[in-house]
Amino acid sequence: MDHPLPPPNTLIHPWRTATLVACAVAAIELLLLVVLGGALIAREAATPNAKPRTKASRPAAAAAKPARARKVAPPAVAELKRSKVTVLVLNGNGRQGAAGAAAERLKARGYRIGGVTNAPRMDHVRSLVMHRRGFEGEGTRLARDLGIAIVGPLDGMRPAQLHGAHVVVVVGA
Repeated sequence: MDHPLPPPNTLIHPWRTATLVACAVAAIELLLLVVLGGALIAREAATPNAKPRTKASRPAAAAAKPARARKVAPPAVAELKRSKVTVLVLNGNGRQGAAGAAAERLKARGYRIGGVTNAPRMDHVRSLVMHRRGFEGEGTRLARDLGIAIVGPLDGMRPAQLHGAHVVVVVGA
C-alpha cells in the first residue's frame, strides 16, 4: 500500500516556525537591554554630583581635597626570647641537607628546632618565613636573622601540622 506524502508546505513549517519564535525572543531581549541601558544612563546623568572628569579637572580636584594619611600598623615586636621560639624547618628546594643546614644556623642563634623535614612542594625559588597568629614579631626577627625577605602568616598549613612550632622556615633555592 502506498502512503501519500504530506503536502510540501507542511514539511517547511516546523523549522520556519521555530526560527520565527527564536527571532521574536531575541528581539524582545534586545528591546529589554536597550530600555534598561537607557534607564541606567539616565539615572547617572540625573545625579547632581556627577561631573565629567577631564585631565584638566583632576589636578584641581586633587588640590582641593586634603590628602588622607594612611594608617600604617607599627611593626610587630618579638615578645618571646629566641630560646622560647620553636621553629619548623622545611626543605622547599629539593637539595639534600638544605633544611638541616638552616636548622643548624637557627640553633646557633638560640632558636628551638621543632622539626626538620621536606616541604610539600620542592619548587620554592626563594626562602620564606611563615608565622602563626600572634607571632608576627618572632617571624620578622627570625627572617631578619636569616636574611630572608619574605615573611607572612601561615599559608597552606594548619596549626596542627606545625607540631607545636610558632614559626616555619621554608628553605628555597
